[in-house]
Amino acid sequence: MQLTRFTDIGLRVVMRLAVADQHGSVATALTTKDLARELAVPYTHVAKVVGRLSEMGVVHARRGRTGGLTITELGREARVGWLARSLEGDGEVVECEGAQPCPLRHACRLRGSLARAVAAFYESLDAETVADLAREPTTAVLLSLTPRPSGDGSSATTSRRLGS
Repeated sequence: MQLTRFTDIGLRVVMRLAVADQHGSVATALTTKDLARELAVPYTHVAKVVGRLSEMGVVHARRGRTGGLTITELGREARVGWLARSLEGDGEVVECEGAQPCPLRHACRLRGSLARAVAAFYESLDAETVADLAREPTTAVLLSLTPRPSGDGSSATTSRRLGS
């Protein structure tokens, strides 16, 4: 099974915020721009993911000069399977009823087999929390991430100071 890019970015964002929270990086709260640069993904993707994570109660976003992102208690203790399920949505693995319905759809065992496999996949991820994912050796790597140059002349320090 392959997770969407949206879910991949979401998991990386919560891991990075969990490590920032563990190591008292609250004085320089990470922003959406900081995360996009550090994780080497487009800002617009991170902004959408952060919006969804905020709706879910996993991330708290503060606007303004002293703004930034923090992980919530729910976010730290969230089961990875629940988080992945929530970000992925409830779509089917295979499309049986689309514009050209599958001729096997009324007597097919594949759909059920795939649904069970997906359920087992998420259940295996539920064995770990976000906090588990952010433990060593991952902690050191996440802390060593440095913002990539943005190409717009602004620095990460300026972004943090301005809360953008």
